[in-house]
Amino acid sequence: MKKFFEDIRKEIKFKSAGPGMKLTEDTSTTPEVVQGSSGARHDRHAPTEGAQRAGAAALARIEQQHQPKVHTSYRAIRSQVKRELEAEAEAAALSEKQKAAAAEASKVPVNDPTTLSVAGVYFTCPLTGATLTKSEREVHIKEAILMRFEEDPVEASVMMIHTFNKDREKVKAAVDIISKYVENICKNPTEEKYRKIKLSNKVFQEKISSVEGSRAFLQAVGFISIMLPVEGQEEEEEFLVLTEHSSDALELMKERRDRLQRGEPVRAQLDRRPQAFRPSPNAQHFELPPEFYNLTVEELQKEQQQRSDLVEKNAMLRTKAMREKEEQRERRKYNYTLLRIRLPDGKLLQGTFYAWDRLPVLFEFVRESLVDGWQPFELISPARQKLQESKEVTFAECNLVPAALITFAWDAAVQADIAAAGGKRPTLLKPELLETIQTLS
Repeated sequence: MKKFFEDIRKEIKFKSAGPGMKLTEDTSTTPEVVQGSSGARHDRHAPTEGAQRAGAAALARIEQQHQPKVHTSYRAIRSQVKRELEAEAEAAALSEKQKAAAAEASKVPVNDPTTLSVAGVYFTCPLTGATLTKSEREVHIKEAILMRFEEDPVEASVMMIHTFNKDREKVKAAVDIISKYVENICKNPTEEKYRKIKLSNKVFQEKISSVEGSRAFLQAVGFISIMLPVEGQEEEEEFLVLTEHSSDALELMKERRDRLQRGEPVRAQLDRRPQAFRPSPNAQHFELPPEFYNLTVEELQKEQQQRSDLVEKNAMLRTKAMREKEEQRERRKYNYTLLRIRLPDGKLLQGTFYAWDRLPVLFEFVRESLVDGWQPFELISPARQKLQESKEVTFAECNLVPAALITFAWDAAVQADIAAAGGKRPTLLKPELLETIQTLS
């Protein structure tokens, strides 16, 4: 189709004329209307015979496809075709997606979203503050970093280097080489060879060019792209050249190098989704969405069935070490854990955590949710063991994955002292949590 319209474009263009359409020789870039009534103005040169045949074929094809009968330019035709092709592609993609979803649904049961303990796992972009799903976070962060180039190209390129490249060793090597460039320039500011980087250089190609954002950083700190002659070659080659080498510019370059060296990947932060619930007998009932698992629902079901089949056979043979090993393997199946804390008045506080988060994270979460979080309190595990804030152990190691109900209690000794002094019982959850309190289904 593209070649077909290219041939037409070279000789003719369509002219609108009320309900009809005529062809004229393409002598200008401005569409020209040729009227069929008396007094109409005609071009001085009639269309060639080949142009007339091509035009007739084009009109027939358009009419067969039920497209609009009037197009004033090749650009309009091309746009129309492009829109139709895109619509067809989108329809095909949607159809395939629906088929795949239907096939998947026929194999794997899906929980009713209204019965889930939490809608899903969510994250917060540290650059924009937007709330994101697991599938949205990477693309959103990349877009947010690229938007930063308008405000601070140095900061954006540093973020780009440390975030867009997954191989940390390659990133470190690129940062070290760029730092060496800057060091050589600062030590020898007047020597031209240190202020030029040949892009075809093997080290640059292998260590710098392959790291996304590295060239952007060099240009952000002052390097510009220039084609320069190379001794012994007929053709010029591209170089990055630093033209400014004043003392102030060199100090600024050092500061930007330090920013590059201190750079860290920009990562979406887990949104703990703190939520308060009224007292409920369903406090220990959890229905988790698929995002909480390392394995798919189908894999989990298969493994659960296999484990059930082996329980009776191996019950008498498993040692304590074997049971502990199996428990550790079970805990590694989960990426996240949903924890509920039952307060003295029966209300529940819920939050989402990484399975490898450590106990101090839980204590801080609870403390930030309380009006009187400054007062000491205790947290008791489902196994009735007191959790120690000072211990840097993970939730998985404490058997708090993939979900658990934890009991909250104020420190008894402190509360006795407060009561003896005539103090009031401390207030529990903050008002903003109570404003959105829900009932467990």
